[in-house]
Amino acid sequence: MRIVETAEARFGRPVQNVTAPGGGGRSSFRLHFHEGSVIATFRSDPRRTRLEAYVLRRLSERCDDVPECLGTVGDVMFQSDVGRRRLSKVITHVDPPRRNELAARAVAGLFRIQSAARQAKLAEVVPRLGTDPAWVASLVNAVDALEPFSHGISDRFDRAAACEVLGAPGSQFVKWDCRAGNAALTKDGRLRWFDFEFSGLRHGAEDFAWLIGDEAWPVAPDKMIDLVIDAFDPGCGQDIAEWLEYLSVYLTFHCAVRLRLILQEARLRGWLSKARVLEFDDAGVHPDFTAQLCRVGRYFAAQTRLTAPLTSNFDTALANFKSGSAGSAGQKGG
Repeated sequence: MRIVETAEARFGRPVQNVTAPGGGGRSSFRLHFHEGSVIATFRSDPRRTRLEAYVLRRLSERCDDVPECLGTVGDVMFQSDVGRRRLSKVITHVDPPRRNELAARAVAGLFRIQSAARQAKLAEVVPRLGTDPAWVASLVNAVDALEPFSHGISDRFDRAAACEVLGAPGSQFVKWDCRAGNAALTKDGRLRWFDFEFSGLRHGAEDFAWLIGDEAWPVAPDKMIDLVIDAFDPGCGQDIAEWLEYLSVYLTFHCAVRLRLILQEARLRGWLSKARVLEFDDAGVHPDFTAQLCRVGRYFAAQTRLTAPLTSNFDTALANFKSGSAGSAGQKGG
C-alpha cells in the first residue's frame, strides 16, 4: 500500500497495522506503529489535502481544538490521531448532564476555531462557499422534501427572500460539516474537531447549524441555543440577535437538506440500524433520527417570520416518523 510505504519513509519506523476509522471507501486511515498511531489522509482531490494541511497548521498554532498536521508527502497528509471515541457515539451513552457538558465543549471549541482562524487571517486564503445561485436555490428548494407529508408548501413561504438571505456573501471562516462524527475525544478527555477539507468563508453560523442539525445529535434545540448564547464570541463582529436569526433561517433549510438526503438513501438502501449509523458516521437513515431532524426543523422554522410558514410542514413530517409509518415514504419498494 502506497500510504504505508510513504508513512514508513516519513516516520522512519514500520507500520504494524492499518485500520479505516470511517469504514471502507473513506479517505483517511489510522496507521498503527509499535507505539502510538497517526492518521493518513489521501483525498481524491489533492487541492483539498493541501488546503486542509495549511488550515490545520495555522489553526493548531493558535488553539488546541484541532489535530496537528504532521507533514505532507506528495498527496498524502499525516495528522495527529485525536482519538477513536467519536463525539457522536460518546454523547449517546452518557446521562443528560454529561451530554450538556459535552455539547457545551463542542460549541465552545467551534467558536475558538473561528477565533483562531481570524487571528491567522485564513479569510485571505480559503475559498468562498455557497456563492453559486444554483446551490442556494437547491438549499431553499430542499423544503420540497416535506411535501409528501403534508398538503404542500404554503404560498406564504417566500423562496426568493430565502435565497436572498442565504446567498449573501460571508467573510467568516467555517470548518463546514460539523456533524458530531467529525469530533473525537482523546484518552485524556480533550475534544477536538477534524476533517477540514471543505473549509471556507460564509456567515459563520453554518458550523453550529451542522452540529445542531445533525439528526443523530441528542441534545434538544432550545438547550443548544442556550449553550450557543453562553459561548457566543462577539469577536466575530456580528450582533448576536442578527447572528441567531441567520442561524435559525439556515438551520431550517439545512434540516430540509438532510431530510431529502435521508429519504433518498432510505429508498436506495432501506432503513439502517442506529448502531450502524453511529459506527460508520453514516447519514441518519433511521426513523427515530429522522423524527429528531424534523423536531429541530420545526423549532427553528418557528423562530423567524421568513421560515414560519414551514413549521406545519415539519410538524406533519414529524408525526409521520413518530407514528411508525415512515416505511411507506422511505423504504425502497414501499
